[in-house]
Amino acid sequence: MIEAATPGIVAKFCHTFGAELRRSFSLDVELQLPSSGITAVFGESGSGKTTLLRCIAGLQRVQRGNLSIRDDIWQNEQTFIPTHARPLGFVFQESSLFPHLSAFGNLHYAMKRADGGVTQQEFDRIVALMGIEELSNHYPDQLSGGEKQRVAIARALLIKPRLLLMDEPLASLDLARKQEILPYLETLREEIELPILYITHSIGEVARLANYLVVMEQGRVVAQGDLADVLSRVDLPVRLGEDSGVVVQATVVERDSQWNLLRAEFPGGELWIPDGGDALDEKIRIRILARDVSLALQSHDDSSIVNRLQAEVVEIKDDVDGAMALVKLRIDSTLLLARISRRSVHHISINPGSRVWAQIKSVAIQR
Repeated sequence: MIEAATPGIVAKFCHTFGAELRRSFSLDVELQLPSSGITAVFGESGSGKTTLLRCIAGLQRVQRGNLSIRDDIWQNEQTFIPTHARPLGFVFQESSLFPHLSAFGNLHYAMKRADGGVTQQEFDRIVALMGIEELSNHYPDQLSGGEKQRVAIARALLIKPRLLLMDEPLASLDLARKQEILPYLETLREEIELPILYITHSIGEVARLANYLVVMEQGRVVAQGDLADVLSRVDLPVRLGEDSGVVVQATVVERDSQWNLLRAEFPGGELWIPDGGDALDEKIRIRILARDVSLALQSHDDSSIVNRLQAEVVEIKDDVDGAMALVKLRIDSTLLLARISRRSVHHISINPGSRVWAQIKSVAIQR
């Protein structure tokens, strides 16, 4: 797994847009981001995600701005490197492929911008990484939406960028095409030693892809940190409601072919999950939604729920829904969330420090 805490990108922007108009928007952010892996910038529409991306790309000049990539200064009070001179790769909602060029024609065009050129071995690796070997002679109008985006990602990588910017790259795809391209993005996260800034308003994409998470609201950063740490917060300013939950890194240790299940171990416990074809000893990422975690004071063997984990209550906070509460749990070094009614909290009389059993349905666990 990529070390998400490694510093690499330092950015600070402060600017008011449309100050001369009645409706203005202020961006005021300060970030220290990893030098590799996927940093997701999450927030609702209008939170400032794309504005931040434009500032990092140099497309938007700001009143006060500082940006360095691995100690190379791209912007400060004395310096401003224009967009065309910044070693950036872009992937947008639409693939923006040149319609008169084939898939590989688009790739060869991008290679002309690569610093130091691209070897055949490097070209072949990127093509294989994105699984587009069979698309070489296809033109954009012959490709599906997912295929276009995979070609667009390969094109962005072949310029050998120092930073890859992805602005909601799955937003224009239907569910089937999203599911098609997500495994390629996961591979990209693991195989490419490159910082990737991934803009999205989908918490599902965040949970599946990100190493590091930045949460924005009204032009401000309201939370940032390693994915597991941020998602396990019960005081997250942007309340996720039904989407509240955590991501757990686990290792496949057993396959039960009779029941089509896998046993996955993580620090402090294990879970039985649906068999997704993963190999034994493979590292996997699983998502557990808070709404799918129930709590009990004793372990119940007479239940259909086979995943029962003893946990300590760390924190309890009322949810935005007045009837509900978020309960933060610790199992060794692993954190979980449970979203239960405030009445249930009172009924079983739990407080920080209480020992409980967290019950999780196998069928509810997401990948």
